[in-house]
Amino acid sequence: MTSNWAAFAAAEPDFARTAEERFGLFTHHVIATLRKDGSPRTTGLEVRFLYGELWLGMMPNSMKALDLRRDPRFALQANPGPGTEMAGGDIRIAGRAIEVEDPETVARYAGEVGPPEPFHLFRTELTEVVRTYIEDEKYLAVQLWKPGAPARTTRRT
Repeated sequence: MTSNWAAFAAAEPDFARTAEERFGLFTHHVIATLRKDGSPRTTGLEVRFLYGELWLGMMPNSMKALDLRRDPRFALQANPGPGTEMAGGDIRIAGRAIEVEDPETVARYAGEVGPPEPFHLFRTELTEVVRTYIEDEKYLAVQLWKPGAPARTTRRT
């Protein structure tokens, strides 16, 4: 089961807001895609939360774009930033990236973001969102959301 960003934000507004704020702290993040042989590839990229979607924009024929065209599964990690604080926690998103080729949608995105052209544009279908953070300076908390179920939090000492 998958879901877009708007559905996640409607189901878990505080969690979604925290994730967007966390990604907003830095421009570049890390995406994992699958190479032809099935091995993982990690590369940097910028993400945008616009129009109820999580968007991934990429340079033409970048290896990550070619990977996603072949196998749309991805995992996205928010930039942890300097030091060890990770304000807002560690955010990871997994799902499928669907290439958008509709000229109107691409133009609307380009008008808002102003990326170098040409570019590949992917919208995402989420399979999970995870936030790991320290709670009350005592617990390692893991918040997990999957489509069709409420978020749940587990704590470890």
